[in-house]
Amino acid sequence: MDPWVYPRERWLGNITLGLGLLVWLLLIVGTLGIALVYVLLGFIGYVFAQSAVIAWIKGTGVKLSPTQLPELHARFEACCGFLGIEKPPEAYLLHGDGMFNAFATRFFGRNFVVLLSDVVDAMERQPDGVNFYIGHELGHIRRGHLTGHIWRAPVLWLPLLGAAYARAKEYTCDLHGEACCEEPDSAPRALVALAAGAQQWRNVNLQAYAAQSAGNSGFWASFHELIAGYPWLTKRVARVLDANAKLPSRNPLAYLLAIFVPYTGRAGGGALGAMITVAVIGVLAAVAIPAYQDYTSRAAVAQAWSEGAAVREALGNYYTEKEEIPASLEAARVPDTLPGGATLTLDAQSMVVEASLPKRGGMKGMGATMGTLRMEPSEGDNGITWHCVAGDDLPEKTLPRSCRK
Repeated sequence: MDPWVYPRERWLGNITLGLGLLVWLLLIVGTLGIALVYVLLGFIGYVFAQSAVIAWIKGTGVKLSPTQLPELHARFEACCGFLGIEKPPEAYLLHGDGMFNAFATRFFGRNFVVLLSDVVDAMERQPDGVNFYIGHELGHIRRGHLTGHIWRAPVLWLPLLGAAYARAKEYTCDLHGEACCEEPDSAPRALVALAAGAQQWRNVNLQAYAAQSAGNSGFWASFHELIAGYPWLTKRVARVLDANAKLPSRNPLAYLLAIFVPYTGRAGGGALGAMITVAVIGVLAAVAIPAYQDYTSRAAVAQAWSEGAAVREALGNYYTEKEEIPASLEAARVPDTLPGGATLTLDAQSMVVEASLPKRGGMKGMGATMGTLRMEPSEGDNGITWHCVAGDDLPEKTLPRSCRK
């Protein structure tokens, strides 16, 4: 078993990979291959965007080599050798402009590692700390993180799951970074520099900083970690100091809220996730409200037609016995209002009954017009047959199929 892989990454990686491949298959089969067209368009967009990044790196950064920044290059080569990376990726140093970071990227099968100058300068008094940043980024390459996300992409947005997998990958890469360090405190010091800055990291008590993780068990701290792609830095330092450290559990209620926030990637953060949630709810509402309105309209029409059966029978009997159309509903001894609230009117010339369907209380102000249901008689060999017809203000689709002409 690989000692540099965080255990949770293994099973989260298997779950996301299996679900991702399944969704890809369903998309391709379900859309008869049309999804591949969108994949192609997305790939074209990726090529243009990623080519700009690679061009910027190669056109601006300083490429490490035995003759260019040889000490830094030697550290990079040594870390690659220790991690078993036989073909080292291209490595560059870029001006960080105050940003503490390093990153790995890939373009058309070629891997790149970029160190920002600020992290290298910050570790001047403890150069072994640079090894942590190098090893961390090499961990992403060694574990296939730069390519595996393609197959998992359809499910990485899922609440809790996508963010959990991203955090697990960070713990794995921290283990890679720690493995490349020669001094035991280089890895935690390098991590603390991300919090304390280029100068004060040397003065931070590592154990006290790791103990701060106990304060991250509250509701909001738990919630924002659950929707983020990075663990809290205090937890990362605690795990680097002691791989078996028991970290505080998260607030259970935070899971109930986080399950409604899709993971938007490390750049998105919780705010963007919340915005996407609102957008998803809006789309669902745009579909659900009209569907609900159609349902209530059909239910009201079906109810009026069913409740009007006694009225239609009474009118039919009146016409059969007296061979004339009653002058009014009262003359036929039938009510002018159905139990469900529909108001009836009778056309004394054609014996057509119109049922005016009332708006339901829960639908007021939502644009749901119930309209008018017409009950039209026709005389045949078997007596009078009744049919339902939609009035001008009632959609045809709301009529029960059994009563249509």
